[in-house]
Amino acid sequence: MMMKKNLLSLSKTTARLAAMCFSLAVLCGNEALAAEAPPLQIAETDLSIDGDLGTFKASWDIKHPEANVMLATLTIESPEAATPPSFDIKWEVPSVDIAGAWVSDYAKQKLDHERTRVESRAVQRAPLLMYFSQSDQNRFTVALSDAMRPVTLRGGIKEEDARLYMTAHLFGEEHPMLKKYQVTLRFDTRPKPYYSILRDTARWWASQENYTPAPVPEAARVPVYSTWYSYHQNLDPDTIVEECRIGGELGLGGVIIDDGWQTLDGNRGYAFTGDWKPDRIPDMKGFVDRIHALGQKFMLWYSVPMAGEKSEIIKQFKGKTLAHSAGMQAYVLDPRYPEVREYLIGVYETAVRDWGLDGLKLDFIGMFAPKSDTVLTAEDGRDYASVDAAVDRLMTDIMARLRALKPDIAIEFRQPYNGPLMRKYGNMLRAVDCPNCAPVNRKHIVDLRLLADNTAVHSDMIMWHPDEPVESAALQILNILFSVPQISVRLPDVSEEHRQMIGFWMRYWMENRDVLLDGEFQPVSPGQNYPMVIGRTPEKLIAAIYQNVVVSPGLNAPAQIDVVNASPENGDVVVRFSESFGKATVSIYDTQGKLISQNPQTIEAGAEVWQVPPSGLLQISRESSK
Repeated sequence: MMMKKNLLSLSKTTARLAAMCFSLAVLCGNEALAAEAPPLQIAETDLSIDGDLGTFKASWDIKHPEANVMLATLTIESPEAATPPSFDIKWEVPSVDIAGAWVSDYAKQKLDHERTRVESRAVQRAPLLMYFSQSDQNRFTVALSDAMRPVTLRGGIKEEDARLYMTAHLFGEEHPMLKKYQVTLRFDTRPKPYYSILRDTARWWASQENYTPAPVPEAARVPVYSTWYSYHQNLDPDTIVEECRIGGELGLGGVIIDDGWQTLDGNRGYAFTGDWKPDRIPDMKGFVDRIHALGQKFMLWYSVPMAGEKSEIIKQFKGKTLAHSAGMQAYVLDPRYPEVREYLIGVYETAVRDWGLDGLKLDFIGMFAPKSDTVLTAEDGRDYASVDAAVDRLMTDIMARLRALKPDIAIEFRQPYNGPLMRKYGNMLRAVDCPNCAPVNRKHIVDLRLLADNTAVHSDMIMWHPDEPVESAALQILNILFSVPQISVRLPDVSEEHRQMIGFWMRYWMENRDVLLDGEFQPVSPGQNYPMVIGRTPEKLIAAIYQNVVVSPGLNAPAQIDVVNASPENGDVVVRFSESFGKATVSIYDTQGKLISQNPQTIEAGAEVWQVPPSGLLQISRESSK
């Protein structure tokens, strides 16, 4: 029999439960626990420029579109075109109520704000630095309008005065000559939840000219099968068709054919990359047709910058490369040459048109970057001096030409190719590789979603060992619920228990996609790697808990509340109601979808506790008042 405990009186609870509620109430982030510090202030007089500007003169234009938001536009201008100098924009604020720093670099810890640094450019990360409070509130956020050129943002504590000293470093790399440059720094100190500030910043970028995000097609919003972890380069069409047949029965809607289709080499290198001929799968059109006959979508992997040492195409582009990678056995093509761009675009156009592809996975975009010896001029056949500007032209033209062939084309990029400009080119942003690492996958997904707004965010491909207990295997899925799932286990080989578990959670995901993907996204406690993630609409709240945390729906709780028990224990799921919830039906399921219990219950204000199996589901449904 399910045991119910009332936490309104601590004398009726165990010491463990009381301690849990006390220590983890902070993590809920739904209610302030203490008086908030006043917003930090920033003004034009706080900004300084450090560095010799040479012939350039600097001027500021300051606007305050709303309280605690300042738009500071810097213009540097030279009478004659000149190489822009390297310089810093500096400012400082008191380090008051600071718990951590948030940047878009997935490798950075969010808890440590003593020294923070993030580097961004067109194809990597975002020019943004945020400091948040103990209660997940924004304290100080700065973002730069220029997401194309390289920018380094730094921040750190000075021990002598407990102040945060911040720097935006511009033109740290040699840049083509120019006469005028303009950039806006958006300072935001509004006392709002950190995730809402990040969303607003993403929308600010998206509102800029030439930053409009690509439309998101239905193909980008359905769970898919990926061949990478399960097959790597050893691809066989018959085997993959069978995977997709089973996957369709379990709720998957497509397949991404990863590296290996273009070569008979299986050594995991890139020596033969660049010709893009389907050596391993000669009848690619027939393969695509077989997947389409199952009612599923078909996407194909490409490594955009690479021309392998043993490819034919490298002979054509000799001398038109940015770098050589001995480890990858490949060259990096230089997109500043129009014939390089046209070749790459033509490869993708031909594949989409001739094979009937629904989308492309465009990989390794971050390798497009100048080296120390790169000549940054538009001459000798180059029509762009800047590599970043040429990449923007390449990716913009790819999207335009492919959408002319297929308006709902799906384009996937992998983290860290996730800056504001990447949303312009692609409509699927995928978490970086983390095989069999569910908590890491969750962290990477949340980091992506916080700046992705409505662009579809996909999980890294999930996998597990066939001997994994079903509740443990389920954690791979539960940790990525708030993204579009990608699965990469060999479905014909998994146990019947595993299949039932996959089918249950894929059905649940599709039935609740509007909440999981489109609801208000509320990941709790970035400094603790998001131990609870919430999706919320007026009708429903879904909370996935990854530690022993308390779910607090707050006032005006939706009529439907789901709690996914992704914590490692078979134990108490605690929901604290701020007001009477009323008559409800409470249902509990195990991870294979088996109904464990279903009972009517009148829920008053206070905390309620239910026993939910590991990787199980609690559903609370308020009875209609009609």
